[in-house]
Amino acid sequence: MQLTSRQINYCMECGVCTGSCPVSQADERFSPRQIIKRTLVHPKEDLAFNRHVWSCLTCARCSDRCPVGIDFPEFIRSYRGKAQDVGNLPRESHHGIFQSLARLQTHDLNQKRTAWAEEAGSIKKSGEYYFFSGCLPFFQTVFRYLELDCLSQARSIIKLLNAMGIEPAMSDQERCCGHDALWNGNVELFRSLGEKNLEVIKETGAKKVLFSCPEGYLTFKRHYPEYFGELPFEVIHISELLAQELPKADVAFKPSENGVLTYHDPCRLGRWSGIYEAPRELLRLIPGVQLQEMQRNRENALCCGTTGWMECSACSKAMQLERLEEARQTGASSLITSCPKCQIHFSCALKNTDFELGIKDIYTALAEAVEERAAQSA
Repeated sequence: MQLTSRQINYCMECGVCTGSCPVSQADERFSPRQIIKRTLVHPKEDLAFNRHVWSCLTCARCSDRCPVGIDFPEFIRSYRGKAQDVGNLPRESHHGIFQSLARLQTHDLNQKRTAWAEEAGSIKKSGEYYFFSGCLPFFQTVFRYLELDCLSQARSIIKLLNAMGIEPAMSDQERCCGHDALWNGNVELFRSLGEKNLEVIKETGAKKVLFSCPEGYLTFKRHYPEYFGELPFEVIHISELLAQELPKADVAFKPSENGVLTYHDPCRLGRWSGIYEAPRELLRLIPGVQLQEMQRNRENALCCGTTGWMECSACSKAMQLERLEEARQTGASSLITSCPKCQIHFSCALKNTDFELGIKDIYTALAEAVEERAAQSA
């Protein structure tokens, strides 16, 4: 906490953070600039007792634009563990089911996480590539009421990897990456999940670990080395691997019948990780795709409205509806994203509209366009 607390001394009070913050746009009571100012002027006024410690989406729009490089999301995260300790708790979404699932996964469980994968294509117990499917099997069960097939993303990735001649390793003993626990202030839970994941991956002998979830990718890429030291494998986002290797592979795509598509940049993949072009390159592999950008895209993209399965509010819904309207104005038939949580949040918000707009993950869109003859010959 000391490093981030010292960092805010560089604040120029320019207000760029608050002017950029999507939460501040929807709720004038929340202001990153005012939070920093109060912390500097009244250091004894402990931020851990303030409800606004949970309002920040950690979308990084503020820190991406800050002229002196203040990392406001990390500053907020540094107080969340203390907030938990003093009884200032976040409002958990979906009755806290995902927090409970994360805690359960710290125990030895008889999981069947890969049963669906064995039917999707060819996977192995060990090998050079490991595919980290994360929480998708849990999302599949919890969000049936939204008529979402959350595992479609993972099945599609296995299909695409197999088409390129890659049989990824997977494990029933994989756990949640710990992203939500870390950002909700529970470092102990994060550490426990991380230690188990590193042990599982090490047993497979993998040298390259693939992620489709932006949160899992960022957690392994940035936070695992911070807490566990240098990793014995390379962390790769699947969009970059596919964008590099699919054009070289014997994979052909059918012409698109979807017309105009628009792509939503997830915060963890875009602003946090700097991956903007690979997903767009993948969509352009499909003949006939017309990719129409929303008014706010890439580093300016609007967050999907909530994170860490907490604090889903009227503010969140307002942001989601604003983003859906932005997508509709492009004339797109579908909003494409590469984040399972973004897909879930937008699909939920879409239920409250009469928009004729599909919400689809990018890997399903790609896999559906693969010519079967190419997939069979690969």
